[in-house]
Amino acid sequence: MPCIFPFTAIVGQEPMKRALILNAIHPQIGGVLIRGERGTAKSTAARALAALLPEIDVVADCPFGCDPDQPAMWCTRCHERAQAGETLPRGKRRTGFIDLPVSATEDRVVGTLDIERAIQKGERRFEPGVLAAANRGVLYVDEVNLLDDHVVDLLLDAAAMGVNVVEREGVSFSHPARFILVGTMNPEEGDLRPQLLDRFGLCVEIEGIHSPGARVQIIENNLAFESAPEEFCEEHSPKERMLSDEIARARELLPEVRFTRSDLLTIATMMSQLGVDGHRADLVMLKTARAHAAFEGRTRLTDDDILLAAELALPHRLRRQPLQDAQVTLSDVAQRLVDARARNLTEPEESEHQDENVQTTVKKKA
Repeated sequence: MPCIFPFTAIVGQEPMKRALILNAIHPQIGGVLIRGERGTAKSTAARALAALLPEIDVVADCPFGCDPDQPAMWCTRCHERAQAGETLPRGKRRTGFIDLPVSATEDRVVGTLDIERAIQKGERRFEPGVLAAANRGVLYVDEVNLLDDHVVDLLLDAAAMGVNVVEREGVSFSHPARFILVGTMNPEEGDLRPQLLDRFGLCVEIEGIHSPGARVQIIENNLAFESAPEEFCEEHSPKERMLSDEIARARELLPEVRFTRSDLLTIATMMSQLGVDGHRADLVMLKTARAHAAFEGRTRLTDDDILLAAELALPHRLRRQPLQDAQVTLSDVAQRLVDARARNLTEPEESEHQDENVQTTVKKKA
C-alpha cells in the first residue's frame, strides 16, 4: 500500500483539520464542505483522514462492509443469511477512501438492480455503486459544485439517512450507507445552490498560508515526502497513532457526553438571533459541540464547544446580501452566546441529556 501524506504533517489549516476530525468522531454531523483556492491541501487532508482512521469490524464476505455488531444496519443480503440460520463471518478492514468523479451518473452512485434476472429467474441481483463502497469510510467529492445537482441530492440524502434503498419494478434492495462526506470546491468556479449548501453539516473556507516560515515548512515537508515517502511517514507515525487513538477514544466517549436544556436554549437563541433558516443548523451545532467535547475528553458541554461548533456550522447558512461574504469567527458569535446565556438564566428547570435520543434526567434547581 503506497504511503499517504500524513494528516499530522499538514501545516496550518486548523479549522479544516478540526472539521474533518469531528466528522470522523461523529459522522452523523453530516459531512464537511471545504471551500478554497487551488493548492491548499483540501484533497490531501481528506485522503490523510481516511488513512488515519482505525480498522473496523466487518462481515468478512459482505461487499457493503456491514457491521457484525449492528444487525439493524445490515444490508438485505446479510439479513437474509442471518434469517436462514447462517453465522456471518467476522473480519477487519481499513477505513475506505472513495473518490467520486464529477462525471458520475445516478446508477454509478446508488447501484443497479438486474431486473431481467429478477423477472426470468426470480433472483435478486444487485450491482453495488459508490455508496456501497463508501459505507463506513470516507466519500470524497472534488469540485462538488460541478457535480449534477440530482447526484448531489442523492449523496446528501444517503449521508442523512445512513441507508441506500434502490427500487426498480417492484424489486428493492437496501444497504447501509454511513460515510464521512467530504466535498471540496473552488468558489471561483461557481457555487452550490443554497439548498445544497445547507445540507452539508459543516463548512470551512480556507486560503493559502501567508506566513513565510509556514510556507517554507510546507515546501520542506513536501520535498521530504516526495524524496523518501516511507521514511517521512515513519517519522510522523507516532503522531498519527496518537491522533488515531484520540479519535477512537472520542468515539467511545461520545454517547456519554451530556448537555443541558440551557445548552439547547442557548443554541436555539443564537440561531434565532442570527436569522438562520430552518432547524438543521441547531442540530448540527449540538452534534458538533458534543463531538468536540468528546475529543477534548469531557462529558459535559462548555461554551467553547458551542462557539467552535458555530464557527464551523454557520458560514454557509447565514443570509447574505449581494456581494457580501458571511464570515463567522468565534469573536463574532461570542457576544451572541453571552446574551443567549443571560436570557436563559430564568429557565426554571434544567434537563440533562446523554444523547440526541430520548434519554433524559431532570434536575430541579435549588
